Amino acid sequence: MTPGQPIRVVMTKWGDRPHWEYDAVYLGSDEHGEWLGCPTGTHYRRPGMEFVAAFSGVVLVPARGAAYLAAFNDEHAQARTYVDMTTPAVWDGAVLRAVDLDLDVVERQDGTVYVDDEDEFAEHRVVFGYPPDVVAMAEQSAASVFAAVRQGAAPYDGTADAWRAKLATAY
Repeated sequence: MTPGQPIRVVMTKWGDRPHWEYDAVYLGSDEHGEWLGCPTGTHYRRPGMEFVAAFSGVVLVPARGAAYLAAFNDEHAQARTYVDMTTPAVWDGAVLRAVDLDLDVVERQDGTVYVDDEDEFAEHRVVFGYPPDVVAMAEQSAASVFAAVRQGAAPYDGTADAWRAKLATAY
């Protein structure tokens, strides 16, 4: 990948059910993983819902195959940090693919941090038949990310600010 390269993010739900899709731009990488930029005006679409973002943000595709995708948004978004628990993301050329596993760690602009969609996760693990190892991975990932966000541990320590600045000046 090269900085400035267009990227397509394709999220599905378990069983290859369509979920969020959007375009981004590759910004670069660091010790935390690869960073994608989503400028204001990015069009997000999933079955039954779509919107054009009135905010910008960057997405961290974590190194070492961690089971989440983390979005760090500007002050115009409701959530400063929004982390989707997923299967480890995979690159398919310039398309990033991951399966959303329902659980989300959210940090609001006021600093409140919580785990969202636990009810959806409980329902889907039965209805969609999540294997036990996938359930354990999602729960462990959510617990680890929640603790890191609350503690302000890297990359939830302002690391994304430099990438958001790069997005703002370059795209």
